Amino acid sequence: MRTLSAVLKKEMTIAFGSSIFYGAAFIFLLISGFSFWAGVSQYGIAGLQSAQNPYLANMLNLTDRVVQPFFLDTTFILLLIIPLISMRLYAEEKKSGTIELLFTYPVSDLVVLGGKFLAALLILWILLATTLLPFLVLNFFGQLDWGVLFTGYLGLILLSAGFLSLGVFTSALVENQIVAAAISFGALFLLLLISWVKSVTGPLMRAFLEHLSLADHLIPFTQGILDTRHIIYYLVFTFFWLFLTLRYLNARQWRG
Repeated sequence: MRTLSAVLKKEMTIAFGSSIFYGAAFIFLLISGFSFWAGVSQYGIAGLQSAQNPYLANMLNLTDRVVQPFFLDTTFILLLIIPLISMRLYAEEKKSGTIELLFTYPVSDLVVLGGKFLAALLILWILLATTLLPFLVLNFFGQLDWGVLFTGYLGLILLSAGFLSLGVFTSALVENQIVAAAISFGALFLLLLISWVKSVTGPLMRAFLEHLSLADHLIPFTQGILDTRHIIYYLVFTFFWLFLTLRYLNARQWRG
């Protein structure tokens, strides 16, 4: 645990001292802020339009108009941000040559991988936590469903861990950070694209694609539904890519 904590602190220090982190954080906060503002604005317009229509007024609520669209939009914001955060984790070490030192330290590859992954994951969770502040303010003007907020953020936490695990794997494959980010973005985009492609496929293929789609597994969370199948999916997805990363690092070490 002591060595894991040391790796974690080292990675957090490097991340907070990097201009890439602040650039990624700025982009995340800017786009997520715009997404929240757009949702609230559309809710306000719909509220004015439904002022003279009791039927529409009864159907209007913050969860459907603001909360759920925000969580779905955040999925695509994370698609842009996570490759920027994960790209340096191993690629930078390989380019600078310090990764060879890691193999000589009395620290296992599993501990190093765990420290790097947890550090990046904590950074993502800090960014996600900042998006809760506008909802706290919005709660003073309307009634929010905190159950949906809880499950929605849990879904984003699991989704971000899955995204990051694939990003760590691509960072371990190459020496160039930009290439690592591009591969990670492309792979994650294809996994999200599945949810659009399934509409033009047959029933059997559609069911198969729905099982693979990262986005489709998030939707129940945004609706306030906790289903262990979706939780297990994200956990398996995360550990699968971390396992591949560890196996690749072990194989590379044996190859010298």
